[in-house]
Amino acid sequence: MQQYPEWIWQNGSIKPWAEATTHVMSHALHYGSSVFEGIRSYETPDGPAIFRLGDHTRRLFASARIYEMEIPYTQAEIDAACREVLTRNELSRGYLRPVAWRGLGGFGLSAQTPIDVAVAAWAMGAYLGEGVLEQGIDACVSSWQRFAPNTIPAGAKAGGNYLSGQLIAREARRLGFGEGIALASTGLLSEGAGENLFLVFNGALHTTPVSAALLNGITRDSIMTLARDAGITVVERDLPREYLYLCDELFMCGTAAEITPIRSVDGRQVGAGRAGPVTRQLQDLFFGLFTGATPDKHGWLDPVRV
Repeated sequence: MQQYPEWIWQNGSIKPWAEATTHVMSHALHYGSSVFEGIRSYETPDGPAIFRLGDHTRRLFASARIYEMEIPYTQAEIDAACREVLTRNELSRGYLRPVAWRGLGGFGLSAQTPIDVAVAAWAMGAYLGEGVLEQGIDACVSSWQRFAPNTIPAGAKAGGNYLSGQLIAREARRLGFGEGIALASTGLLSEGAGENLFLVFNGALHTTPVSAALLNGITRDSIMTLARDAGITVVERDLPREYLYLCDELFMCGTAAEITPIRSVDGRQVGAGRAGPVTRQLQDLFFGLFTGATPDKHGWLDPVRV
């Protein structure tokens, strides 16, 4: 049985987890009108720290702006709520979920409703399964494509967008794969069900552009920054499906997935069938931020206790 944390922040106050409820006729439940973030905290030599907290809350507010949702709290208040739920639940290494949604107040698509907000935190290990950060996963190209430009804004981290991700992920699991990879409406590579993609060719890092119907991930940006700092060439470009079968290395990334190697796609082995040297180097640089091995020169670690 799922073990839930004891406390959650909802609409300005901390309350017991079981009391954080919303009405069954809330707008978001019927129309997918929510925006959210996924954020991780890590134990560091200087105490627990939240990874790129400010960047995540800024994106939360940007997603809300796209959908004309006026969040009734400041970014500083959401940041403080994130720290509070970690502290109250005695979590140092945890996953945070700030979420804002259209609540009860009307029944039409354009109904003017109150905006409810909550921040939850819980313990989370490797998102795609125990040991996958070391061993990698087997992935498949999904039969489901991402949405076309000017239909649903892929740049917003909105609840409704993840109906697409659910189809991709559930198809992959049903077929026995660890995760699915989606194509854009162009037939070119987009991203995973809930992760960005990186391919390695001749030591250089290649990734699909934000125009490929993907969310511009904060972990994606972090990896590109760490790679450039380390002298690794980074290329953003359109990539055809077959490059998944031809690259030297392949991995997914995201707040939940962190840096997960992909050892095969559609039953075809990628490279040596395990995490390659560039993937391992980037894992070391990324996780080194939390052990102190990688200097936090970009100011990405936000202490939980201030």
